Amino acid sequence: MLGGCKPENKFVAPPPAEVLVAPPLQQKVTPFVELTGNTVAFNTVDLVARVSGFLQSINYKDGAPAKKGDLLFQIDPTIYAAQVKQAEAELASAKALLVQAEAEFTRQETLLRQNVSAQNTYDIAKAKRDSTAASVQNNEANLVIAQTNLGYTKVTAPFDGIVTNHLVSVGELVGASTATKLATIVQLQPIYVTFNMSEQEVLTVRSKLPPPTERTPSWLQTIPLEIGLMTEEGYPHKGHLDYVSPQLDASTGTILMRGLFTNQDRNLPTDFKETAALVVPDRVLAEDQAGRYVLVVDKDDTVEQRRVTIGPLLVGGLRVIATGLKPDDRVVVSTNGRAIPGRKVAPKATTIQAPATQASTTQAPTTKAPAK
Repeated sequence: MLGGCKPENKFVAPPPAEVLVAPPLQQKVTPFVELTGNTVAFNTVDLVARVSGFLQSINYKDGAPAKKGDLLFQIDPTIYAAQVKQAEAELASAKALLVQAEAEFTRQETLLRQNVSAQNTYDIAKAKRDSTAASVQNNEANLVIAQTNLGYTKVTAPFDGIVTNHLVSVGELVGASTATKLATIVQLQPIYVTFNMSEQEVLTVRSKLPPPTERTPSWLQTIPLEIGLMTEEGYPHKGHLDYVSPQLDASTGTILMRGLFTNQDRNLPTDFKETAALVVPDRVLAEDQAGRYVLVVDKDDTVEQRRVTIGPLLVGGLRVIATGLKPDDRVVVSTNGRAIPGRKVAPKATTIQAPATQASTTQAPTTKAPAK
């Protein structure tokens, strides 16, 4: 009977699950807003034929850059050059007649004072002089028009830019009835970026700026912007705010803004000051119907669900935590599903590593624009 007795089986709880915990990373972060924008050419001009004639030559390659004043299209100038010569000859003839008319007027004026000539003869000489002077002015205007039309036979670049493909071929008649579009030139340096910002975001940015009474006419240029294309890492292109619409779009609740970029790397002044912030990996954030939260381990090694308010996403996948965390909190950074709120764990300390460069986390605001 004694040999048949066995100890009673008892349930032994498994050891607490091992999870990685780390305090939130503390670093200097400049407040910024991340938005999606679109690049817009600084200048776009349609090149048109303003005079009628046959296209004589195309002096550029499609899509090639052009400097201001470069000859792009040449319209046959033969007729217009002849019109200039004709206008010059008519002007010279009118000036010669004016010299003669002035001499005759002077002579008749002298004779009238000596009571040798009649008043009507004097009046005729005066009218002829004035008429000839008016004819000179008319011919001078005709010469200007002829010279202008001759100049229109040369279609030049109004500014530095990229010229699109030509829309007409050499030998075609252009400008016969209406202005014929020949091509388009686009200025891409500098370049605009347009984006829309919500009213709440605008108020946040304004809170970081000096009061309106202290803003100079160029205060917009003190607000830095950074832009990155869809294919680029981070925001390598630097610029500044250039325009803010005075009106709120009632349909979207946003305000149109525009930035100006030189397409070259350069340092810009800024009134935004870095402030201390708590940062955690964005991947450890979770969300439910009540909002965003992270898991932390309390002093008793029990997992706790902590509600947080998030800030912007930084380079390296780090997320700024605006409220809800303290510097000494132990945030669960492992995502293996073993950390369950209300259960004890065996925390294993680790650290959150900052990315190698913080260049893109210290500018504000930023925009992400599609390649264009």
